[in-house]
Amino acid sequence: MTGIRDKVGTKKSRLPHVSRRSLLVGATAAGGLALAWSFWPRHYAPNLTAAPDEHIFNAFLKIGDDGHIAVVVPQCEMGQGITTLLPQIIADELGADWRTIAVETAPISPLYTNTLLVDEDSATFMPRALVPDVVADVRSWVRREWAVRHAVMLTANSSSVRMFEGPCRDAAAQARTLLMMAAAKRWDADWQDCDTQDGFVTWKNRKLRFGDVAAVAATLDPPAEPVYRANNNDPLYGKELTRLDLPAKVDGSANFAGDIRLPDMVFAAIRQGPFGATRLKSIDRKAGMASPGLLDIVLHDRWIATVARNWWAANRALDRFAPQFETAGPPISSAGIDKALEAALKADGYRIAKKGDVAEAMEGRPKISAHYAVAPALHAPIETRTATAAPDGDRLRLWVATQAPAQCREAVARAVGLPPGKVTLFPMMAGGSFDACLDHSVAVQAAIIATQIKRPVQLAWSRAEEIMRDIPRAPARAKIYATLDAAGGIDALVARIAVPSTNHEFRARLFDGTPADVAQREAAGTPDAAAVEGAGGPYNFRHFAVDHCPADIGLPTARWRGNADSYTAFFTECFIDEMAARAGSDALSYRMAMLGQAPLLARCLLTATSLAGWEGGLSGTAQGLACHSMRGSHIALVATARPSDRGLQVEQIVAVVDAGRLVNPAIARQQIEGGLIFGLAAAVGATTDYDGGVATARKLGQLGLPRLSQVPQIVVEFIDSDRDPGGVGEIGVPVVAPAIANAMFAATGRRIRRIPLSPDPL
Repeated sequence: MTGIRDKVGTKKSRLPHVSRRSLLVGATAAGGLALAWSFWPRHYAPNLTAAPDEHIFNAFLKIGDDGHIAVVVPQCEMGQGITTLLPQIIADELGADWRTIAVETAPISPLYTNTLLVDEDSATFMPRALVPDVVADVRSWVRREWAVRHAVMLTANSSSVRMFEGPCRDAAAQARTLLMMAAAKRWDADWQDCDTQDGFVTWKNRKLRFGDVAAVAATLDPPAEPVYRANNNDPLYGKELTRLDLPAKVDGSANFAGDIRLPDMVFAAIRQGPFGATRLKSIDRKAGMASPGLLDIVLHDRWIATVARNWWAANRALDRFAPQFETAGPPISSAGIDKALEAALKADGYRIAKKGDVAEAMEGRPKISAHYAVAPALHAPIETRTATAAPDGDRLRLWVATQAPAQCREAVARAVGLPPGKVTLFPMMAGGSFDACLDHSVAVQAAIIATQIKRPVQLAWSRAEEIMRDIPRAPARAKIYATLDAAGGIDALVARIAVPSTNHEFRARLFDGTPADVAQREAAGTPDAAAVEGAGGPYNFRHFAVDHCPADIGLPTARWRGNADSYTAFFTECFIDEMAARAGSDALSYRMAMLGQAPLLARCLLTATSLAGWEGGLSGTAQGLACHSMRGSHIALVATARPSDRGLQVEQIVAVVDAGRLVNPAIARQQIEGGLIFGLAAAVGATTDYDGGVATARKLGQLGLPRLSQVPQIVVEFIDSDRDPGGVGEIGVPVVAPAIANAMFAATGRRIRRIPLSPDPL
């Protein structure tokens, strides 16, 4: 058996009943921890701006004298509808008229820290060196304090509603109380006898518009605890309200980073070197400077940018400059990536999770194994990376879509030698992201160009640049082996997964500004629990283990919609199906026997198979199952797929989801359907080969993405639930590929163990 190393830091001592103050003192004494938090605790006031007729109630809410309600949204709108969902939560609790709701993007502030994401994904978002192991029990608190002090306002991991539903409801309840208190003063009434509805404060047969009492209400002191609405006969929460961003997106008035226009603004295009330790070696200056419309060029160690009156002229000039790059070390290639993954899978790994004793359970018993593979996956958003930057005296203004605004501002400030306070960041909507907007390269590049040419500039990557230099989701290889009981059920299972330590790379790039090639080298060989998240799924195996085999593939890797679950679910669900077939069992009943501790997922699975008319997965039925749980949500999917003269054809997808309470069912459905389409694209394409350190694809048409005619009939049903909301942005992605692969086995009798899927076996 391949050697296993225990994950670092899994055993922690307990230090019970210790105050926060003594924990800080003890941490400093025991671990030499020096925290520059001498003024703890700190109070953060809202840093919002208000118009003369507008009144700030708290960090999430402003009310105008005309009755308009400005909801402050701290998350990046990238199609998931968060600029409707959070306002809907606030309007419902406030008792507002939906027609009076407006949206503003939150400024950078510790008040909007996404502490849920930091708690759930501490292996990714918490610098390991910040807290020594000797004070392990304060890690959770220090993680939060560190995140707050650094304003970690990340949009990721389907956490937006899960994180901000509570704070938004509290903010609305506070504002509602203040409005009732102000109205009660006019009426000489008890504010607790008042109510709100449709933008009015009501008492008996009297009512006042919110705008009439907003000025006074904003000066009052609220109760220590929020007072929530007791009765609401017509709640906004749960209604399929029209998205607030929809009209502007339909009529074209919505502004993205590429829509910004400034006086004296010019346009830039860029050509970057291959992945790796690359530097710009030479350019054909004479030919390039003769390019029509060219105004300027900016040279950097790793790239060249051209500036012109329009982007087309700037991009054409790049070809004339014919930049040449040189890269230290062997160039990155698909063959090299495959070789590195295979070597990692054979080498020792780190045991990330375990249950029971797999070694003892498997000793002397025949093992059944299977190998699986997934290719790198590109983000491929419709909007290519774009940023607009403008020098403003000793300051800089920047318009860019970002999922981490504070870290984007810091990266830009560091690059141009300014204090972060001198950089004003205007977060924009993203035209798709899938976590691509956690990379701030385009913002840094635009800032450098604008600073050097001393005028506003808009930088947009070409489609070829977007594809070639996109940092993809990691490729992976897996070996899963198991021993079976007498009935053919799984008694012990081990999942060994070879994949880069993506989250260590990502953290170094995001928080430390480490170049991608350096971050990749430093992370190589480091165990990463997040890199194998979701392996094994929700099944109740008696003996179980997950090993991470860190792979040094040379290619930087990034976070992506669904992250590790997008490939671990493929490994697990395909293997479960293989074991069911081996046991001669129906794939549904085989799964149900192992879902005793996952009743919500089991219900989804039974409902999905009922809706889809599950035929038992028999040969020729062309039906396949898959199910998964992540981010507090559960999904089961039945796919119908078969080979055709056009290749693999998916005919139908039936998905049943339990995502807890739904703020807006229409938006939830959009997110699930979008996730299913995204998962379908990843199942059949969304990848590229690599040669010489760059992607070989140049256009969207070369990525093997499904066309409209290839999109199957999609049926989505939600389980009614009053649970806290789960995530809906990612849950649709992981189950598509395994369900299709299992359907292809039912249709053809051949197993597909590689993504992208094809009718041919691995």
